[in-house]
Amino acid sequence: MVKEATGSAGQREADGIGADLEQYFVDISTSCPYGLHQMAVYHQAMFTSLDSGTMGRFLANGYRRNGNCMYNMRCPACRGCVPIRLRPDEFRPNRNQRRVWKKNSDLTVGVAPLTMADENLDLLDRFLKTRFPDGRSDAHSYYSGFFITSITHCFEIRYRLGDRLVGVAVVDGSREWLNAVYFYFDPDQGWRSPGTMNILYLVSFCRSHGIDFLYLGYWIEDVRAMRYKSAFRPHELLIDGHWQRR
Repeated sequence: MVKEATGSAGQREADGIGADLEQYFVDISTSCPYGLHQMAVYHQAMFTSLDSGTMGRFLANGYRRNGNCMYNMRCPACRGCVPIRLRPDEFRPNRNQRRVWKKNSDLTVGVAPLTMADENLDLLDRFLKTRFPDGRSDAHSYYSGFFITSITHCFEIRYRLGDRLVGVAVVDGSREWLNAVYFYFDPDQGWRSPGTMNILYLVSFCRSHGIDFLYLGYWIEDVRAMRYKSAFRPHELLIDGHWQRR
């Protein structure tokens, strides 16, 4: 059953970004970044800086960040990219998620500034070589072109097994929202269900800091790597301009 999100905050945040911001956007056509067989259209604009309230407006209206670029998908023949968010105080883990949390109890977690440290770059390169074996992507370009930003406050959450770095979440944050930008991990640690583990920790982080919304990017039903996000319930999907709860 799908219900519209209740409460004035949920309704107010999906009101649109407004003409003052819309004037800066252009549409760029390219191949689908998720491998679907449709032409993709990025509705995007570059910014030098955004206050947390304006960034929150963008996130609440389905926009994502890539470096200093804000964008959403306006593909003419596809509506597969559906923004998804959680309200951390309402989330309840299922049995499998509780098992994943327990399985990762040997990890230590730390919050740090966004950095291009050697251990980060080495781990990201290993991750990218596993995900993109054609070698078109590298860690330096991801950090410089995708992660690093002057738009908003961005930082890392690092997962370690002893002294060894095994996962890094790149996130944007404010007192009201947390935006999951990217997560990479040691390919040899896939048995830990690291994507699920990371979201569980981000929920915990939001709860401990009183953060209302956790934005998880896109849920794409036809892309296997993106489906797991819908297992976090209740969640909200932005459909036809309204956040709907499932």
